[in-house]
Amino acid sequence: MRVCGVEIKGTEAVISILDYRDGLFTIPDCRARKVEFSKRNRTADLSYFQSSFAKLMEDYKVDRVVIKERPLTGKFSGGGLGFKMEAAIQLIKNIEVQTITLQALKASLKRNPVSVEFSETGLKIFQQAAFEVAYSSHMNDAYPVQAQD
Repeated sequence: MRVCGVEIKGTEAVISILDYRDGLFTIPDCRARKVEFSKRNRTADLSYFQSSFAKLMEDYKVDRVVIKERPLTGKFSGGGLGFKMEAAIQLIKNIEVQTITLQALKASLKRNPVSVEFSETGLKIFQQAAFEVAYSSHMNDAYPVQAQD
């Protein structure tokens, strides 16, 4: 299965695509590291962002998109444009989109730590959170959390 991890930062959707087959991970080459949204905040700009993101996912045959959630309130809360970007991604037809909380992400990475140094992945440092989101999604599928009695 091919998963695209997404971290929304400001007006950019930072992405990392990760493929997991037969117990092996691969990081396919991708023409984009992030998809940007215009700061002008017009309907046409949002539509362009959505279609650009959808085309990228189609071209790389992504099965699932997982977005790292941002808090709604507090010091680290997300901005309005970021939530519009998240909604635009979630409304793309023919692709499964999920979100993951920071707590669930940390718990998943604690249960199944990444076995390779991030610097060896060939990704840029700003893609690390998106990579961890995609990795966590695969690990949650392969090793689901067992309900405790």
